[in-house]
Amino acid sequence: MAHAPVSPTAADPAAAFRPYVPADQEPAELTFRAVALGSILGVVFGASSLYLFLKVGMTVSASIPVAVLAITIFRGLSYAFGLRRATILENNVVQTAGSAGESIAFGVGATMPALMLLGYNLEWSRVMLVSVLGGLLGILMMIPLRKAFIVKQHGVLPYPEGTACAKVLIVGEHGGSNARTVFLGFGLGAMYKILMQGLKLWPAEWDKAVVGIKGYNKAVVALEPDPTLLGVGYIIGPRIAAVMVGGGLLTSLMLVPMIAYFGEGLPTVLPPGQAKIAEMAPGQISGQYVRYIGAGAVATGGILSMLNALPLIFSSIAGSLKALRPAGATGEIEAGDTPRTDRDIPLPLVLLGTLGLVALIATSSLIPADATGRIAGACLVVLFGFLFVTVSSRITGVIGSSSNPISGMTIATLLLTCLIFVALGWVGGEYRLIALSIAAVVCIASSNGGTISQDLKTGYLVGATPWRQQVAILVGALLSAVVMGGTLLWLNDAYTTYSNRPEDLPTASFDVSKVSETDSYEGREFKVVRLTAPIEGALPGTYFVNDAGKAEWIKDAGIGGRLDHTTSGAPIRKFNPPQPRLFATIIDGIMSGDLPWGLVILGAVLAIVVQLAGVSALAFAVGVYLPLSTTLPIFIGGLVRLLVDRARKFSAEDSETSPGTMMSTGLIAGGSLAGILIALLVVFENLGKAVDFSSVKPGGEAEYLLPALGAFGVLTVSLLVVAMTGKRQDMGQGVKDETSLIDEP
Repeated sequence: MAHAPVSPTAADPAAAFRPYVPADQEPAELTFRAVALGSILGVVFGASSLYLFLKVGMTVSASIPVAVLAITIFRGLSYAFGLRRATILENNVVQTAGSAGESIAFGVGATMPALMLLGYNLEWSRVMLVSVLGGLLGILMMIPLRKAFIVKQHGVLPYPEGTACAKVLIVGEHGGSNARTVFLGFGLGAMYKILMQGLKLWPAEWDKAVVGIKGYNKAVVALEPDPTLLGVGYIIGPRIAAVMVGGGLLTSLMLVPMIAYFGEGLPTVLPPGQAKIAEMAPGQISGQYVRYIGAGAVATGGILSMLNALPLIFSSIAGSLKALRPAGATGEIEAGDTPRTDRDIPLPLVLLGTLGLVALIATSSLIPADATGRIAGACLVVLFGFLFVTVSSRITGVIGSSSNPISGMTIATLLLTCLIFVALGWVGGEYRLIALSIAAVVCIASSNGGTISQDLKTGYLVGATPWRQQVAILVGALLSAVVMGGTLLWLNDAYTTYSNRPEDLPTASFDVSKVSETDSYEGREFKVVRLTAPIEGALPGTYFVNDAGKAEWIKDAGIGGRLDHTTSGAPIRKFNPPQPRLFATIIDGIMSGDLPWGLVILGAVLAIVVQLAGVSALAFAVGVYLPLSTTLPIFIGGLVRLLVDRARKFSAEDSETSPGTMMSTGLIAGGSLAGILIALLVVFENLGKAVDFSSVKPGGEAEYLLPALGAFGVLTVSLLVVAMTGKRQDMGQGVKDETSLIDEP
């Protein structure tokens, strides 16, 4: 079966191409064990990707690690139990089904937490429905585009990650690749995280205030010694990591001290702050002022990324329509005159499935409006979904998944939807929920559309059967979507805290005469006031208010919350990715205008200036929004990648499957999954205290057995040693001819 593809000719690359497994051979492919293993790995990597996104606002591709794990697990089962060795097409089905979780995690994490920021409850049924609809819709809409993008434009659209994954599968077929490095990183990342945040042998954050300089106050250098952040930095590389840490340095060492300097003498509270600036800690200044600057910068960065991609977007739409014109239906699954490697799910079934999903959107509680509003919402989902799935697939084919501006597409969907609603006079509270639901489905569909296009490229190179791949990712997406909602709610509930400290509560009183929602806490019933925008004397949040209108408790969400301590007063770091705050800001801003737009505009100007200077505005803006403690370890990971690539003379293609990348992927997965398990210790605080090895000094400051920088240094050196000394497998000449197209104009 060792049939390597021949190099495409310059005249007609698609016609000259031959896959690794010829069309006239039919090895085992869509088997139960392949779909089951792929779905399990999809759930695992999806959950870890969701945790990672909530922490840093980004995910990393799971296709190559899943492919490596599939090869190794099947080979191990074969040796241990004498089972039949998996074929390359079974391994391809595993990576196809397993890749769905990561793309759904991005869309769910980016949009669903915005519900709480808009004052709604985060319900499992809504999250699951959005995940399922977006995941399946993205796949179904990509199926008719396969021939247009994957087949007819072979040699034109390289699909970098999909091609690299094909190389890994082909090398695995010859016995040249294994997952020891991934497993090593997984174990090290999980153990490190448990020792740090579970047993608390060393602090989960190191910080140092800059003091002794007159007029320069409240500047803090901080670092979170986390294995997931180190792994992310290595994978994204030194360039993007440096841009992100630049944004973090701007916030911590310039914007916060600048606000402190100019606000020091203000006698009153400056909205949207809740206290005088002179009395605020650096974290409070960042959370109550700089966060809106970061949101404006992220929004503008997303729009600029869309504008940069406009020529590609227009050509994508024109090219897809032109390529689809003669295609018609894609053929029956068992059509005898159609080669195995060219059989998609029949177009009538695709259309039927799409109509079924649209009907489900229109008849479900996802869009809480009358019949007209539900039908209009479903039509917008179809319109924007097909548009941005097409755009996402084409952009992914040119520049890969990491630079795909999914956030920009979601911003565009939100802006257009909200403007349509305002023009129609639909500005009530339920229409905010409708706008977010439409954007969420489109975001997940766009993200998953790009992912399946990479998978179909991999299958095209190795000789997979398209309809079998499509079935595999539909199953994987469905299972991952169901689990993703529960994971999101679990993390939010685990880190949700209550506080009655006076400094956490608003000074303003509320008019509760028209408040109907109630909730109980500690045996008492309260009125629930959900504040989505700052007012004088009160910051956004969910407050438990007595009959006199006085807030007695704040219920601070685990995702998007602003408190840095648990109910018992122990320090805690909430999840604050930039995208949900941004999407809530856009919806609130267009429909009510009740936001600190001055700060948002400052962020927009900052992003434009950075873009004009030749720097990625979106990466810089994410750095402005995230704390320096998050971006600094990412930068260190990027520096390790820089040292390794220069010392070993790795090209960008070599680094994609290098030992350092495999190790970093394991660190991310192990650290993220350990973080989800550690949430148990947050929920069950008595259990957490029982395994807590830290102590408290007489002054109330925590004391640890080991230093944070020392532990992080050991982890960094471990990554460096593996990356420098690990053996990089040769990916094979047969597919190297294919991937050389990436570097050609």
